[in-house]
Amino acid sequence: MIKIQNIYTVTQVNAYIKNMFTQDFMLQALSVRGEVSNCKYHSSGHIYFTLKDPKGTMACVMFAGNRNGLTFTLKEGMQVVVSGTVDVYERDGKYQMYARKIVQDGIGGLYEKFEELKRELEERGMFAAEYKRPVPKYIKTLGVVTAPTGAAVRDIINVATRRNPFIRIILYPAIVQGEAAPASIVNGIRAMERQDVDVIIVGRGGGALEDLWAFNEEVVAQAIFDCEIPVISAVGHETDTTIADFVSDLRAPTPSAAAELSVYDYFQVEENLRKYEELLSRQMRNQIRIKREYAERLRLNLENKNPLHILRERKTTLLRQEERMEHRIREILTMRKTRLQVLLEQFKGISPLNKLSQGYSYVEMDGKAVKSTGQVKPGNALTIHVTDGTIEAVVSKKTPLPERRGGKAGERDIRREIC
Repeated sequence: MIKIQNIYTVTQVNAYIKNMFTQDFMLQALSVRGEVSNCKYHSSGHIYFTLKDPKGTMACVMFAGNRNGLTFTLKEGMQVVVSGTVDVYERDGKYQMYARKIVQDGIGGLYEKFEELKRELEERGMFAAEYKRPVPKYIKTLGVVTAPTGAAVRDIINVATRRNPFIRIILYPAIVQGEAAPASIVNGIRAMERQDVDVIIVGRGGGALEDLWAFNEEVVAQAIFDCEIPVISAVGHETDTTIADFVSDLRAPTPSAAAELSVYDYFQVEENLRKYEELLSRQMRNQIRIKREYAERLRLNLENKNPLHILRERKTTLLRQEERMEHRIREILTMRKTRLQVLLEQFKGISPLNKLSQGYSYVEMDGKAVKSTGQVKPGNALTIHVTDGTIEAVVSKKTPLPERRGGKAGERDIRREIC
């Protein structure tokens, strides 16, 4: 029969093992090299992955609070060096590494150096937008600092001359890789500055981080910052980033793109100028037409306000009014003449002279017309008016007519008798 001295729970055993891990100082701060697998970015910000080598695996986790030091995206198959603590997760009874820092294996030191210099130069203000010079839109001379052979210089020359066959390109054959590269690049920038070019392209083709490292050196960054001529960086491919990209006045993703950004399209400009010329001519013609119409309106307005023109108009108006007045006078005279003729005809009917011409006579005594026998008596002197003169007569006898009906006929008889 087997005698069991001590019996422990799973939790107690896990806690004991965890305590052993905690007391081992080596496990509290160590770095492990391996290949990343089963990498998962959790929504909480934590990163879970496995670190492996040909003979073993290790579970790892990087909490969100430690991700500030991670300068790249962790991917499957990536060789890395993980620094942190190895400890036991009591609930599962499994140990894992709690990563505080992860660098890519072989170039981890370069990345650290890159980030450190980047932070330093940024604090010094060398990346600030206010220090960046604008790239001229129309340049005549292009300076290029790059290797004299390779795809980069060929791409720059081909693109630049295609866009503008009249562009002048000055090439400084710089060393772009190795220990001598930083000094060569700096000398090239200063040489282009002495040549007084319009824009300088500094760059090279793609490569590994070690190959591009010359463009991460502080002396190169300082030379670009101090250059009085706008500098375009064109280092590597679009995904490559160097210190030169941050400090330059303009960053191009590739050397070909740098040529596109620095050299204007001559033929497009020529076509635009032709269109502008047509537009300007059309607008000038329109403006001339508008100004002529305006001048004509002013001339007419001035002519209308000219004193001589106003006098002519007033004179013409007076003449027309005079004509209308004369015409009206003639109309009135004609009307009055016609009326007078009518009145004359009417007057002839009641005119004494007209009566006299018909055989009647007019008798008066002492300047008064004699209308009845009662006005005279024998011996009175009478004046008898006839058509061709007067007759002086004396009343020798008067014979009143007897009254009868129809006084008017009696009166006619009396007048006839008197006459």
